[in-house]
Amino acid sequence: MNLLEERLAKYTLPQQMIEKGIYPYFREIESKQGTEVEMEGHNVLMFGSNAYTGLTGDERVIEAGIKAMRKYGSGCAGSRFLNGTLDIHVKLEKELAAFVGKDEALCFATGFTVNSGVIPQLLTKDDYIICDDRDHASIVDGRRLSFAKALHYKHNDMADLERTLSKLPDDAVKFIVVDGVFSMEGDLAKLPEIVAFKKKFKNIVIMVDEAHGLGVFGKQGRGVCNHFGLTDEVDLIMGTFSKSLASIGGFIAANKVIINYLRHTARTYIFSASCTPAATASALEALHIIQNEPERIEALWKVTNYALSRFREAGFEIGDTESPIIPLYVRDLEKTFIVTAEAFKNGVFINSVIPPACAPQDTLVRFALMATHTNEQVDKAVAILTKIFKEQGIIK
Repeated sequence: MNLLEERLAKYTLPQQMIEKGIYPYFREIESKQGTEVEMEGHNVLMFGSNAYTGLTGDERVIEAGIKAMRKYGSGCAGSRFLNGTLDIHVKLEKELAAFVGKDEALCFATGFTVNSGVIPQLLTKDDYIICDDRDHASIVDGRRLSFAKALHYKHNDMADLERTLSKLPDDAVKFIVVDGVFSMEGDLAKLPEIVAFKKKFKNIVIMVDEAHGLGVFGKQGRGVCNHFGLTDEVDLIMGTFSKSLASIGGFIAANKVIINYLRHTARTYIFSASCTPAATASALEALHIIQNEPERIEALWKVTNYALSRFREAGFEIGDTESPIIPLYVRDLEKTFIVTAEAFKNGVFINSVIPPACAPQDTLVRFALMATHTNEQVDKAVAILTKIFKEQGIIK
Protein backbone atom coordinates (compact mmCIF):
# COMPACT_ATOMS: atom_id res chain seq x y z
CA MET A 1 0.00 0.00 0.00
CA ASN A 2 1.52 3.34 -1.04
CA LEU A 3 1.45 6.55 1.01
CA LEU A 4 -1.72 7.86 -0.61
CA GLU A 5 -3.59 4.60 -0.07
CA GLU A 6 -2.41 4.47 3.55
CA ARG A 7 -3.80 7.94 4.12
CA LEU A 8 -7.14 7.18 2.45
CA ALA A 9 -7.49 3.86 4.27
CA LYS A 10 -7.95 5.79 7.52
CA TYR A 11 -11.33 6.98 6.26
CA THR A 12 -13.55 4.26 7.69
CA LEU A 13 -16.80 6.01 8.64
CA PRO A 14 -18.80 4.39 5.79
CA GLN A 15 -17.56 0.92 6.75
CA GLN A 16 -18.47 1.54 10.40
CA MET A 17 -22.03 2.54 9.45
CA ILE A 18 -22.36 -0.44 7.10
CA GLU A 19 -21.30 -2.81 9.88
CA LYS A 20 -23.95 -1.31 12.16
CA GLY A 21 -26.59 -1.63 9.45
CA ILE A 22 -27.35 2.10 9.34
CA TYR A 23 -25.52 3.22 6.18
CA PRO A 24 -28.04 5.48 4.35
CA TYR A 25 -26.50 6.28 0.98
CA PHE A 26 -26.63 4.98 -2.61
CA ARG A 27 -29.90 3.08 -2.18
CA GLU A 28 -31.17 1.83 -5.53
CA ILE A 29 -34.48 3.17 -6.85
CA GLU A 30 -36.30 0.81 -9.17
CA SER A 31 -39.08 3.08 -10.45
CA LYS A 32 -39.85 6.64 -11.56
CA GLN A 33 -39.26 9.42 -9.06
CA GLY A 34 -42.58 10.26 -7.45
CA THR A 35 -44.22 10.53 -4.04
CA GLU A 36 -43.85 6.75 -3.79
CA VAL A 37 -40.97 4.76 -5.25
CA GLU A 38 -39.82 1.16 -5.42
CA MET A 39 -36.61 0.63 -3.45
CA GLU A 40 -35.03 -2.68 -2.53
CA GLY A 41 -38.19 -4.56 -3.41
CA HIS A 42 -40.78 -2.51 -1.54
CA ASN A 43 -42.75 0.73 -1.74
CA VAL A 44 -41.52 3.73 0.25
CA LEU A 45 -42.80 7.26 0.60
CA MET A 46 -40.30 9.59 -1.07
CA PHE A 47 -39.55 12.62 1.09
CA GLY A 48 -35.93 12.88 0.01
CA SER A 49 -36.34 14.38 -3.47
CA ASN A 50 -35.75 17.87 -4.87
CA ALA A 51 -38.57 17.45 -7.41
CA TYR A 52 -40.64 20.22 -5.84
CA THR A 53 -43.05 20.54 -8.76
CA GLY A 54 -43.56 16.77 -8.96
CA LEU A 55 -42.79 16.70 -12.69
CA THR A 56 -40.10 14.00 -12.90
CA GLY A 57 -42.69 11.36 -13.76
CA ASP A 58 -44.99 13.59 -15.80
CA GLU A 59 -45.75 11.98 -19.17
CA ARG A 60 -45.50 15.31 -21.00
CA VAL A 61 -41.96 15.83 -19.75
CA ILE A 62 -41.02 12.24 -20.54
CA GLU A 63 -42.49 12.44 -24.04
CA ALA A 64 -40.65 15.70 -24.76
CA GLY A 65 -37.38 13.97 -23.90
CA ILE A 66 -38.21 10.96 -26.08
CA LYS A 67 -39.08 13.14 -29.07
CA ALA A 68 -35.84 15.09 -28.70
CA MET A 69 -33.79 11.90 -28.63
CA ARG A 70 -35.49 10.68 -31.78
CA LYS A 71 -34.82 13.99 -33.56
CA TYR A 72 -31.32 14.85 -32.30
CA GLY A 73 -29.93 11.54 -31.03
CA SER A 74 -28.69 10.68 -27.56
CA GLY A 75 -26.00 13.34 -27.24
CA CYS A 76 -24.21 16.23 -28.91
CA ALA A 77 -20.68 14.76 -28.90
CA GLY A 78 -19.09 18.10 -28.19
CA SER A 79 -19.22 21.41 -26.34
CA ARG A 80 -21.56 24.28 -27.00
CA PHE A 81 -18.52 26.27 -28.13
CA LEU A 82 -17.87 23.96 -31.07
CA ASN A 83 -20.33 21.41 -32.46
CA GLY A 84 -22.73 20.99 -29.53
CA THR A 85 -25.23 23.84 -29.88
CA LEU A 86 -28.76 22.77 -30.82
CA ASP A 87 -31.65 25.05 -31.66
CA ILE A 88 -33.45 23.81 -28.55
CA HIS A 89 -30.50 24.91 -26.39
CA VAL A 90 -30.93 28.43 -27.72
CA LYS A 91 -34.71 28.29 -27.29
CA LEU A 92 -34.39 27.16 -23.67
CA GLU A 93 -31.84 29.88 -22.92
CA LYS A 94 -34.11 32.59 -24.32
CA GLU A 95 -37.10 31.34 -22.34
CA LEU A 96 -35.10 30.99 -19.12
CA ALA A 97 -33.74 34.53 -19.46
CA ALA A 98 -37.26 35.89 -19.91
CA PHE A 99 -38.55 33.72 -17.05
CA VAL A 100 -36.06 35.04 -14.48
CA GLY A 101 -36.05 38.59 -15.90
CA LYS A 102 -32.57 38.92 -17.40
CA ASP A 103 -31.22 39.78 -20.87
CA GLU A 104 -29.67 36.42 -21.68
CA ALA A 105 -28.86 33.01 -20.24
CA LEU A 106 -26.36 30.20 -20.78
CA CYS A 107 -27.13 26.51 -20.20
CA PHE A 108 -24.47 24.28 -18.62
CA ALA A 109 -24.34 20.50 -18.32
CA THR A 110 -25.02 20.58 -14.55
CA GLY A 111 -25.86 23.12 -11.90
CA PHE A 112 -22.57 22.40 -10.13
CA THR A 113 -20.59 23.40 -13.22
CA VAL A 114 -22.44 26.71 -13.40
CA ASN A 115 -21.15 27.84 -10.03
CA SER A 116 -17.74 26.21 -10.34
CA GLY A 117 -17.28 27.80 -13.78
CA VAL A 118 -18.89 31.22 -13.53
CA ILE A 119 -17.55 32.39 -10.16
CA PRO A 120 -13.81 31.97 -10.83
CA GLN A 121 -14.08 33.27 -14.38
CA LEU A 122 -15.47 36.68 -13.47
CA LEU A 123 -12.97 37.84 -10.86
CA THR A 124 -9.30 38.81 -10.60
CA LYS A 125 -6.79 38.65 -7.76
CA ASP A 126 -7.70 42.21 -6.80
CA ASP A 127 -11.37 41.33 -6.24
CA TYR A 128 -13.24 39.77 -3.32
CA ILE A 129 -15.73 36.90 -3.14
CA ILE A 130 -18.00 37.03 -0.11
CA CYS A 131 -20.13 33.98 0.69
CA ASP A 132 -22.63 32.95 3.33
CA ASP A 133 -20.98 30.19 5.35
CA ARG A 134 -23.81 27.78 4.45
CA ASP A 135 -23.62 28.32 0.70
CA HIS A 136 -23.76 25.20 -1.47
CA ALA A 137 -20.61 23.16 -2.12
CA SER A 138 -20.59 24.24 -5.78
CA ILE A 139 -20.27 27.87 -4.67
CA VAL A 140 -17.49 26.89 -2.28
CA ASP A 141 -15.62 25.12 -5.09
CA GLY A 142 -16.12 28.08 -7.42
CA ARG A 143 -14.63 30.30 -4.72
CA ARG A 144 -11.66 27.96 -4.30
CA LEU A 145 -10.95 28.01 -8.05
CA SER A 146 -10.90 31.80 -8.17
CA PHE A 147 -7.82 34.01 -7.82
CA ALA A 148 -9.96 36.51 -5.90
CA LYS A 149 -9.66 36.87 -2.14
CA ALA A 150 -12.24 34.65 -0.44
CA LEU A 151 -14.25 35.84 2.54
CA HIS A 152 -17.40 34.63 4.23
CA TYR A 153 -19.92 35.79 6.81
CA LYS A 154 -21.96 33.96 9.44
CA HIS A 155 -25.15 32.44 8.09
CA ASN A 156 -27.69 35.16 7.34
CA ASP A 157 -25.88 37.51 9.74
CA MET A 158 -26.19 40.89 8.06
CA ALA A 159 -24.16 42.68 10.74
CA ASP A 160 -21.27 40.30 10.05
CA LEU A 161 -21.62 40.87 6.29
CA GLU A 162 -21.61 44.63 6.80
CA ARG A 163 -18.47 44.43 8.95
CA THR A 164 -16.80 42.39 6.21
CA LEU A 165 -17.77 44.83 3.46
CA SER A 166 -16.69 47.86 5.49
CA LYS A 167 -13.09 46.62 5.56
CA LEU A 168 -12.76 46.29 1.78
CA PRO A 169 -11.40 48.93 -0.64
CA ASP A 170 -13.92 50.96 -2.65
CA ASP A 171 -12.20 50.31 -5.97
CA ALA A 172 -12.36 46.49 -5.73
CA VAL A 173 -15.23 44.32 -6.97
CA LYS A 174 -17.07 42.84 -4.01
CA PHE A 175 -18.86 39.76 -5.36
CA ILE A 176 -21.52 38.47 -2.97
CA VAL A 177 -22.73 34.95 -3.79
CA VAL A 178 -25.61 33.47 -1.86
CA ASP A 179 -28.15 30.65 -2.01
CA GLY A 180 -31.67 32.02 -2.46
CA VAL A 181 -33.00 29.04 -0.52
CA PHE A 182 -30.45 27.19 1.61
CA SER A 183 -30.58 23.59 0.49
CA MET A 184 -30.27 21.84 3.86
CA GLU A 185 -31.87 24.32 6.27
CA GLY A 186 -34.69 25.55 3.99
CA ASP A 187 -34.45 29.18 5.07
CA LEU A 188 -34.12 32.13 2.66
CA ALA A 189 -31.26 34.52 2.08
CA LYS A 190 -31.89 37.98 3.50
CA LEU A 191 -31.87 39.38 0.00
CA PRO A 192 -33.46 42.79 0.72
CA GLU A 193 -30.74 43.53 3.28
CA ILE A 194 -27.98 42.26 0.98
CA VAL A 195 -29.23 44.41 -1.91
CA ALA A 196 -29.40 47.45 0.39
CA PHE A 197 -25.62 47.27 0.80
CA LYS A 198 -25.31 48.32 -2.85
CA LYS A 199 -26.28 51.83 -1.75
CA LYS A 200 -23.80 51.89 1.12
CA PHE A 201 -20.73 50.35 -0.53
CA LYS A 202 -19.23 50.74 -3.99
CA ASN A 203 -18.73 48.06 -6.65
CA ILE A 204 -20.93 45.37 -5.12
CA VAL A 205 -22.07 42.61 -7.48
CA ILE A 206 -24.68 40.08 -6.34
CA MET A 207 -25.18 36.53 -7.59
CA VAL A 208 -28.08 34.42 -6.31
CA ASP A 209 -28.24 30.63 -6.62
CA GLU A 210 -31.91 29.86 -7.31
CA ALA A 211 -31.49 26.06 -7.44
CA HIS A 212 -34.12 25.54 -4.74
CA GLY A 213 -36.12 28.70 -5.43
CA LEU A 214 -37.25 28.17 -9.02
CA GLY A 215 -40.63 26.51 -9.27
CA VAL A 216 -41.26 27.30 -5.61
CA PHE A 217 -41.12 31.05 -4.94
CA GLY A 218 -42.22 34.12 -6.89
CA LYS A 219 -44.76 34.64 -9.65
CA GLN A 220 -45.13 31.39 -11.62
CA GLY A 221 -42.17 30.02 -9.67
CA ARG A 222 -39.67 32.59 -10.94
CA GLY A 223 -37.61 32.35 -7.77
CA VAL A 224 -36.59 34.17 -4.63
CA CYS A 225 -35.34 37.25 -6.49
CA ASN A 226 -38.81 37.67 -7.99
CA HIS A 227 -40.43 36.83 -4.63
CA PHE A 228 -38.67 39.81 -3.05
CA GLY A 229 -39.17 42.05 -6.11
CA LEU A 230 -35.39 42.41 -6.48
CA THR A 231 -34.65 40.83 -9.85
CA ASP A 232 -33.27 44.08 -11.29
CA GLU A 233 -30.97 44.57 -8.29
CA VAL A 234 -29.42 41.10 -8.55
CA ASP A 235 -26.70 40.94 -11.20
CA LEU A 236 -26.52 37.20 -11.86
CA ILE A 237 -29.21 34.56 -11.33
CA MET A 238 -28.23 30.90 -11.36
CA GLY A 239 -30.60 27.93 -11.54
CA THR A 240 -30.69 24.19 -12.06
CA PHE A 241 -32.86 21.78 -14.05
CA SER A 242 -32.53 18.92 -11.57
CA LYS A 243 -35.12 20.15 -9.09
CA SER A 244 -38.34 21.80 -10.28
CA LEU A 245 -37.46 21.44 -13.97
CA ALA A 246 -37.35 17.63 -13.77
CA SER A 247 -34.14 17.14 -15.75
CA ILE A 248 -30.38 17.66 -15.42
CA GLY A 249 -28.37 20.79 -16.18
CA GLY A 250 -28.09 24.38 -15.06
CA PHE A 251 -27.98 27.97 -16.25
CA ILE A 252 -26.70 31.44 -15.51
CA ALA A 253 -28.69 34.53 -16.45
CA ALA A 254 -27.42 38.12 -16.49
CA ASN A 255 -27.03 41.15 -18.75
CA LYS A 256 -25.57 40.90 -22.24
CA VAL A 257 -22.09 42.07 -21.23
CA ILE A 258 -21.67 39.38 -18.57
CA ILE A 259 -23.15 36.60 -20.70
CA ASN A 260 -21.07 37.48 -23.75
CA TYR A 261 -17.92 37.23 -21.63
CA LEU A 262 -18.91 33.94 -20.01
CA ARG A 263 -20.02 32.41 -23.31
CA HIS A 264 -16.46 32.70 -24.60
CA THR A 265 -14.40 32.16 -21.43
CA ALA A 266 -16.20 30.03 -18.78
CA ARG A 267 -14.17 26.83 -18.75
CA THR A 268 -16.92 24.50 -17.54
CA TYR A 269 -19.07 25.80 -20.40
CA ILE A 270 -16.68 25.76 -23.34
CA PHE A 271 -14.79 22.61 -22.30
CA SER A 272 -17.77 20.44 -21.28
CA ALA A 273 -20.11 18.52 -23.51
CA SER A 274 -23.44 20.30 -23.87
CA CYS A 275 -26.72 19.25 -22.26
CA THR A 276 -28.19 16.19 -23.93
CA PRO A 277 -31.18 16.70 -26.25
CA ALA A 278 -33.46 14.76 -23.89
CA ALA A 279 -32.41 16.77 -20.82
CA THR A 280 -32.83 20.06 -22.68
CA ALA A 281 -36.26 19.25 -24.09
CA SER A 282 -37.48 17.87 -20.77
CA ALA A 283 -36.44 21.02 -18.93
CA LEU A 284 -38.11 23.17 -21.58
CA GLU A 285 -41.38 21.25 -21.27
CA ALA A 286 -41.25 21.44 -17.46
CA LEU A 287 -40.73 25.20 -17.71
CA HIS A 288 -43.85 25.50 -19.86
CA ILE A 289 -45.91 23.39 -17.45
CA ILE A 290 -44.83 25.44 -14.43
CA GLN A 291 -45.91 28.66 -16.14
CA ASN A 292 -49.22 27.24 -17.37
CA GLU A 293 -50.27 25.40 -14.21
CA PRO A 294 -50.18 27.79 -11.23
CA GLU A 295 -52.25 25.27 -9.27
CA ARG A 296 -49.13 23.07 -9.11
CA ILE A 297 -47.20 25.60 -7.02
CA GLU A 298 -50.34 26.29 -4.97
CA ALA A 299 -50.54 22.57 -4.17
CA LEU A 300 -46.86 22.54 -3.19
CA TRP A 301 -47.38 25.36 -0.69
CA LYS A 302 -50.58 23.84 0.68
CA VAL A 303 -48.90 20.54 1.52
CA THR A 304 -45.73 22.33 2.70
CA ASN A 305 -47.64 24.47 5.19
CA TYR A 306 -49.54 21.41 6.38
CA ALA A 307 -46.30 19.48 6.95
CA LEU A 308 -44.68 22.42 8.76
CA SER A 309 -47.61 22.65 11.16
CA ARG A 310 -47.63 18.88 11.79
CA PHE A 311 -43.91 18.75 12.60
CA ARG A 312 -44.16 21.75 14.91
CA GLU A 313 -47.14 20.22 16.71
CA ALA A 314 -45.20 16.98 17.18
CA GLY A 315 -42.31 18.83 18.84
CA PHE A 316 -39.63 18.55 16.14
CA GLU A 317 -36.86 21.12 15.94
CA ILE A 318 -37.10 22.48 12.38
CA GLY A 319 -35.13 25.72 12.56
CA ASP A 320 -36.02 28.73 10.45
CA THR A 321 -37.20 26.98 7.31
CA GLU A 322 -39.57 28.92 5.07
CA SER A 323 -39.72 26.43 2.22
CA PRO A 324 -40.63 22.85 1.21
CA ILE A 325 -37.27 21.83 2.70
CA ILE A 326 -37.88 20.85 6.32
CA PRO A 327 -34.79 20.07 8.41
CA LEU A 328 -35.48 17.71 11.32
CA TYR A 329 -32.54 18.35 13.62
CA VAL A 330 -30.95 15.34 15.32
CA ARG A 331 -27.63 16.88 16.45
CA ASP A 332 -25.89 13.52 16.73
CA LEU A 333 -24.13 11.86 13.81
CA GLU A 334 -24.86 8.22 14.61
CA LYS A 335 -28.47 8.91 15.60
CA THR A 336 -28.91 10.73 12.29
CA PHE A 337 -28.02 7.50 10.50
CA ILE A 338 -30.20 5.44 12.85
CA VAL A 339 -33.23 7.66 12.24
CA THR A 340 -32.76 7.41 8.48
CA ALA A 341 -32.38 3.62 8.58
CA GLU A 342 -35.41 3.11 10.83
CA ALA A 343 -37.51 5.43 8.69
CA PHE A 344 -36.61 3.43 5.60
CA LYS A 345 -37.49 0.15 7.32
CA ASN A 346 -40.90 1.66 8.06
CA GLY A 347 -41.48 2.91 4.50
CA VAL A 348 -40.24 6.52 4.58
CA PHE A 349 -37.22 7.73 2.60
CA ILE A 350 -35.46 10.81 3.98
CA ASN A 351 -31.90 12.11 3.66
CA SER A 352 -29.14 12.06 6.28
CA VAL A 353 -27.28 15.38 6.38
CA ILE A 354 -23.86 15.32 8.04
CA PRO A 355 -20.63 17.34 7.63
CA PRO A 356 -19.53 18.82 5.30
CA ALA A 357 -23.15 19.50 4.26
CA CYS A 358 -23.77 20.98 7.72
CA ALA A 359 -21.85 21.91 10.86
CA PRO A 360 -20.94 18.96 13.14
CA GLN A 361 -23.43 20.10 15.78
CA ASP A 362 -26.24 20.52 13.25
CA THR A 363 -26.70 17.01 11.84
CA LEU A 364 -30.24 16.49 10.61
CA VAL A 365 -32.53 14.52 8.38
CA ARG A 366 -33.94 16.43 5.43
CA PHE A 367 -37.64 16.09 4.68
CA ALA A 368 -38.71 17.65 1.37
CA LEU A 369 -42.14 18.12 -0.21
CA MET A 370 -43.44 17.85 -3.77
CA ALA A 371 -46.58 19.38 -5.23
CA THR A 372 -47.91 15.86 -5.67
CA HIS A 373 -47.66 14.80 -2.02
CA THR A 374 -50.91 14.40 -0.10
CA ASN A 375 -51.76 15.32 3.49
CA GLU A 376 -52.35 11.62 4.16
CA GLN A 377 -48.79 10.80 3.07
CA VAL A 378 -47.47 13.56 5.31
CA ASP A 379 -49.51 12.24 8.25
CA LYS A 380 -48.11 8.75 7.80
CA ALA A 381 -44.52 10.03 7.61
CA VAL A 382 -44.91 12.33 10.62
CA ALA A 383 -46.35 9.49 12.72
CA ILE A 384 -43.47 7.15 11.79
CA LEU A 385 -40.79 9.79 12.36
CA THR A 386 -42.32 10.93 15.65
CA LYS A 387 -42.13 7.38 16.99
CA ILE A 388 -38.50 6.98 15.87
CA PHE A 389 -37.40 10.37 17.23
CA LYS A 390 -38.99 9.59 20.59
CA GLU A 391 -37.38 6.16 20.75
CA GLN A 392 -33.99 7.79 20.13
CA GLY A 393 -34.62 10.46 22.80
CA ILE A 394 -34.42 13.29 20.26
CA ILE A 395 -37.87 14.68 21.05
CA LYS A 396 -40.08 14.13 24.08
